[in-house]
Order: sequence, then C-alpha cells, then structure tokens
Amino acid sequence: MKIWKVPVSQNRPSGFKYSLVYIVNGKRIIGYDNETGRGDHRHYEGAVEDYRFESAIQLVNDFKKDILNYMKKVKGESK
Repeated sequence: MKIWKVPVSQNRPSGFKYSLVYIVNGKRIIGYDNETGRGDHRHYEGAVEDYRFESAIQLVNDFKKDILNYMKKVKGESK
C-alpha cells in the first residue's frame, strides 16, 4: 500500500495519490489506484471498474475487505 498526500488537482480532487495491490504468485488479484488520466478505479481478478473515493481510511478498509473476501472464496474452492 502506498498513499501520498498531494495538492488537490483536477487529476486528484481528493488530495491523495494511491496504489494498493494484492499479488498472488506474481499476479495482481486486487488493486486500487488513481493513475493520472484514469481516475479512481479498482482491479479485481482482471476486471476494472470505477471506484468512488471517500477517504483514505475507507479506501484501506475496502481494500482489506476485498482481500478477505477473495481469501474466503479461494479457501472455499479448495475444499
């Protein structure tokens, strides 16, 4: 997880630049970032969707929740 406090701008209206990633066996499974030109978005098992940034705390909570849900799913599939 990397979260930087940056000046508010058109590209980063929240005042944060961030990149959070969960990697398994060298493959990105979950990621949240706000790359310039792309805005706030979320990666989940290859799919990409817009993400509504509310706060840095909520961002971290959403990321952790996705990881826990993924781990439960994988554990369920391995039974």
